[in-house]
Amino acid sequence: MSLAAEAEISQAPLVSLRHIGKTFSNGTVALHDMSLDIQSGEFVSLLGPSGCGKSTVLRIIAGLGHATTGRMTWADGENGPAANAQDHHISFVFQEPTLMPWATVFGNVWLPLRLKGATKAEARDRVMEALAMVGLEAFETAYPRELSGGMKMRVSIARALVTQPRLLLMDEPFAALDEITRFKLNNDLLDLWQRFGFTVIFVTHSVFESVYLSNRIVVMAARPGRVVEDIPVNAPYPRGDEFRTSETYNAFCRTASESLHAAMAGSEDGHG
Repeated sequence: MSLAAEAEISQAPLVSLRHIGKTFSNGTVALHDMSLDIQSGEFVSLLGPSGCGKSTVLRIIAGLGHATTGRMTWADGENGPAANAQDHHISFVFQEPTLMPWATVFGNVWLPLRLKGATKAEARDRVMEALAMVGLEAFETAYPRELSGGMKMRVSIARALVTQPRLLLMDEPFAALDEITRFKLNNDLLDLWQRFGFTVIFVTHSVFESVYLSNRIVVMAARPGRVVEDIPVNAPYPRGDEFRTSETYNAFCRTASESLHAAMAGSEDGHG
């Protein structure tokens, strides 16, 4: 990581969650007393079992849902929930690519800029730049049905990056992909993060993926969701196949796995 990026991380949190609770209308308590600081420039993974509230946290940060209790504060001092996600320069990548099947690759990536009033001509340079970032500049006229699963996810990532976000929220984006494609997109995502310096909050239930990608892993317990451990991954970037087979990687995987299993056991006993 660059010195500039390290200096940026040392500043006040980009977003701060304090004692967040979320109870759905059916009475399900999704989150309880969830507190978390995200520093600018970090790559943070939320790791936990299915149903632990990881996606709910992302949706609250994005303004797609509201906390029942607690407070969210941004680095500019403005309190959440962030219904005005555009003001905070947030982009969201969902587990499914959610592409418009009737639109070309270009049209899908243009969509966020189009919603802001940009014409196709005005948006062209930005869209093509975003497609180049994910290696799809030659596929601008293709339709989603003509793309592989990995290529569809690249389009989804390009659509998220075309707005030049400060914060990229990713909800298990590679979970449905085969292992080879997943590894490739992990590497591509890290390359983009290092090049452009945005902040990433990445939801996963894969210990291996969380260790490979992150400089911090936030382990969550289920029923109700809350932070049970915050693990720094003090391994240098860039990371590649050598890191995946290193003792350092294996040690971090063991630490994260033990924390996850402890959190799951605690959840079965109640509030842990």
